[in-house]
Amino acid sequence: MFGCRQRAESRRGGFTLIELLVVIAIIAILIGLLVPAVQKVRDASIRVQCQNNLRQLAIAWHNHHDQFSKFPSGGDGWWIPPGYVSPGAPAVGTAQHGGWGFQILPYIEQDNVWRGGGAATIAQCQINAISHPVKTFQCPARRFGDLLPATNNWYPPSGNFQHAPADYGACGGWTTNSCGVLAYGNKGNTIAMIIDGTSNTLMIGDKRMDLTYLGDYQSDDNEGYTSGWDHDVVRWTDLQPLPDSRNRSGWGELRYGSSHTAGFNVTMCDASVRTVTYNVSLTTFKAVGSINLGETLANDW
Repeated sequence: MFGCRQRAESRRGGFTLIELLVVIAIIAILIGLLVPAVQKVRDASIRVQCQNNLRQLAIAWHNHHDQFSKFPSGGDGWWIPPGYVSPGAPAVGTAQHGGWGFQILPYIEQDNVWRGGGAATIAQCQINAISHPVKTFQCPARRFGDLLPATNNWYPPSGNFQHAPADYGACGGWTTNSCGVLAYGNKGNTIAMIIDGTSNTLMIGDKRMDLTYLGDYQSDDNEGYTSGWDHDVVRWTDLQPLPDSRNRSGWGELRYGSSHTAGFNVTMCDASVRTVTYNVSLTTFKAVGSINLGETLANDW
């Protein structure tokens, strides 16, 4: 009798097929509930990291203003590399014709990169700056400290080296009117010139890109963060912001946008940061791009 009871208890200790299916179904339901929640948490974390990058860049602009009584300038063009007076001595103020990203390096804890990384020649200083990845310029929704592949450079200095990309564009105003906080050339704007108010004027934001060839050279993702007045580092507000594309429709554009799902991140001229939805009215978005045209912002901002 004892042996029979033991065998019966052993049989009752297992799971039937129906019980296993129920357990599997419950696990599947739990996973289905948890994955979206985890994704939302991840997206929120990435958005905060991106906003932190933008805030650091905005504070760097203000530190530049404190030292030189003006914001960094937009530079002369993509074909102008960072300027150096001598190895280790970057040109400053109106003597610097490189881009805004290079000009603020000392204020985002990249002083060594700004000085050329200890190189013995001006050309190597320029190469070291152009090819050094700076995470603050890269949105974590796309990349984190990445470099574009080594290639023969198409503007001075000559050589075969990598380029450090940028995911943020400073506001040049409109495509038909360079009325933004970023001024073309080597003369930067001042806070006093922002008549519309620093809290109402856009400084820097996520730039829209096409992700099909992310990590390779594209017209708005080639010279990198040191570039002067170019697709890589400048954006306009008279173009409707859009999410990143994968059909090359965003390639080479000059509009704002991002890989974030809820919207794209911007920092205003007072260094405040916010997420802007893609359906913001173009009238409103155009208004925040100018520094002195006196527009009234609508309720959707």
